[in-house]
Amino acid sequence: KYLTDYSGEELLEYSRKAYSENKFTANGTAPVRMLDSSIGVLELWHGPTCAFKDFALQILPYLLTSALKKLGETRKVCILVATSGDTGKAALEGFADVEGTKIAVFFPKDGVSRIQELQMTTQAGGNVYVSSVYGNFDNVQTAIKEIFSDDNMRKSAGENGYFFSSANSINWGRAVPQIVYYVSAYCDLINNGTIKAGEGFNVCVPTGNFGNILAAYYAREMGVPISKLICASNSNNVLTEFFNTGRYDANRQFYNTISPAMDILVSSNLERLIFHLSGNDDRNVTRYMSKLKFDGAYTVSNQIKERISELFYADYSTDAEAMKTISDIYNGYSYLIDTHTAVGVNAYKKYREAAGDNKPVVIASTASPFKFAESVLAALGIDVGYKGIELLEILSKTTDSPIPQPLAGLGNIPERFKDAYNRDDLPDVIMRFLRQ
Repeated sequence: KYLTDYSGEELLEYSRKAYSENKFTANGTAPVRMLDSSIGVLELWHGPTCAFKDFALQILPYLLTSALKKLGETRKVCILVATSGDTGKAALEGFADVEGTKIAVFFPKDGVSRIQELQMTTQAGGNVYVSSVYGNFDNVQTAIKEIFSDDNMRKSAGENGYFFSSANSINWGRAVPQIVYYVSAYCDLINNGTIKAGEGFNVCVPTGNFGNILAAYYAREMGVPISKLICASNSNNVLTEFFNTGRYDANRQFYNTISPAMDILVSSNLERLIFHLSGNDDRNVTRYMSKLKFDGAYTVSNQIKERISELFYADYSTDAEAMKTISDIYNGYSYLIDTHTAVGVNAYKKYREAAGDNKPVVIASTASPFKFAESVLAALGIDVGYKGIELLEILSKTTDSPIPQPLAGLGNIPERFKDAYNRDDLPDVIMRFLRQ
């Protein structure tokens, strides 16, 4: 019912293509791995880029190209992406050489892991472009948002036969597919005997732009018996403060952390939650977002804050806490997690201690630990002193874990893209790409 312009047959066809066995390697695609009788880890990294973004970005090209045909659109689409690490590669993988499209991906220079960078800069495809941008992710994301709202840019793109679209989580086509794996996780908990049908469980999501946990909120509203939504942040803990106080204040120090996909101070999808909690009245949203744009902060009403407190718990982890969590989970369960998942596990631990809530939990594991091999090795007490692709082999041998197939051999692929620009250069960079 979210995608009423498509028939059930079309959606089934796209799903079969997007989630085929040659793209998602795990049995069940998004399996829940139980660490003990009540803690389940929802492994969302078995796709072609080893990150949860694959779930939306493998099906989005099918939805988009079908929509263009349904609308009789004769222009081509240029996908613009700002990425803090994982969205970029997942979008590139989904749209590479898709007819009628081009895709340009921008990431903060020195703001992603070396593995993430190589995944993007080695991307094949005749319709792709990748560049780093000086600054942090919020700078990059703001620059891309401004291009979407720039009448001159839209006109220039149209003159070259293109219009702009997004593969970031601001695109509704990103949110809908993510709802599905929270439903499947619920089914897995029932099937493995952790809960009975209708029994409540908690969900914990490491969160940056608020899209992934928003999908869990939608699953809850649809009837999945999620009791508490646990929002886990790193040291860029603007969301933690918001959920605890009702005030969103982006006027704070920005931290480059070992969980770079969450290094975000302006969480774009939060306005969707506020819209729903305002009774679907967009006047509140408009007022709050205007204050965020001009003042960098806003405070929601007491009514919204009370509703948030009923639904959500929020906490954050420092890098040191996340590193210790990686070590604890490996030593305690012989299970390897990445830096983002560690933030989620640590936040859940704090929630359980604070609330005394021992309901079963599903913790979203958003990326393969091999994408952040340097930090994971350091957490295990192994400091190799460099950041090369060889870290994958070292982590594999150290933990007796196989390197995910999409990452194996990454060091043997030449880098195609080495550009770096200031954010003000992006409009010219994009137009040059469209004219090629």
